[in-house]
Amino acid sequence: MEISAAGRFEVRITAADVGKRVSVRRWNDPGATDGKFTDTVGVLTSWDDGVVVITRKDGTSVRIPESVLVAGKVVPAAPARRRGPAASYPELARIVSRGWRPVESVRLGEWELRAAAGFTRRANSVLPLGDPGLPLDEALTVVRRWYGERGLPAYVQTATGAEGTQELLCAELEKRGWTREVTAELWVGSLAPLADLAEAGGVVLAREADEAWLARYQRKGVSEVALKVLGSGPSVWFASVPGESGAPAAIGRLVVDGRWAGFAAVEVDPALRRQGLATTVMAALARQALDEGASAAWLQVEAGNEGARALYARMGFAAHHAYHHYREPRPEGA
Repeated sequence: MEISAAGRFEVRITAADVGKRVSVRRWNDPGATDGKFTDTVGVLTSWDDGVVVITRKDGTSVRIPESVLVAGKVVPAAPARRRGPAASYPELARIVSRGWRPVESVRLGEWELRAAAGFTRRANSVLPLGDPGLPLDEALTVVRRWYGERGLPAYVQTATGAEGTQELLCAELEKRGWTREVTAELWVGSLAPLADLAEAGGVVLAREADEAWLARYQRKGVSEVALKVLGSGPSVWFASVPGESGAPAAIGRLVVDGRWAGFAAVEVDPALRRQGLATTVMAALARQALDEGASAAWLQVEAGNEGARALYARMGFAAHHAYHHYREPRPEGA
């Protein structure tokens, strides 16, 4: 925290610092059990009517009356990454989007409106990587109309916690009544160590998702639209470990795009979990990605999936940023 030459805490931020990453210290309520002070680090997203709002790395917002602030300063825009491939959020967002394409999309300035008949929020949400070319309220009106014409709720995908993320946009959406429905994280890691974790071990690779692969896939009743999304990307592979019941014992999906390889749909027969099948599938896909010239890997994991998070951490992955899907305000009475 900022301490003056006289040894006193100082608040060295103002409303002019909105949009910057800050660290603040505040007095706790009398009787609090966690000490005299609480520290908060995140992006200063507003300072109005005597209340400071800071959006933390995980996307949660903290409201702090300015009367209880005892110290504050601007800190570097993003913490230094200790491991994993270096990349900004915009770079990764574009890579991820190219690996899970909608069946329909249009541009609104630097925003992309994506639709795929409702198959996954990622393929049915706005990817806002810059200026929409309109004031925000007008842009959101266009967004809601476009999705409404397709019988879909309007979603905006945002991110927090890394270089180039969108804490300010999150705060503006929340002010307008948009609701954050899902939070997940994008993790990154190196391919070569992952490829060395297991032998090929009977993994079958194919360019298309066949009926057997789809029988293990968690989303049942996959439509033609879903198949188009699953098969989209620069270089897509589907992995299967044959099983005894007709459905594979384990599956996975890979998309290779330049130096990046993305993993998804890694699923294992519940009766065969904790036998290393997920690692076997991912190692086989990693070797394929290395053969195509990739060196870095990404995957997505929901915040509450502790089992998957532990597995990916053991594989050398680490969280890069959090991402969120904000849904349009529901009509009154709905």
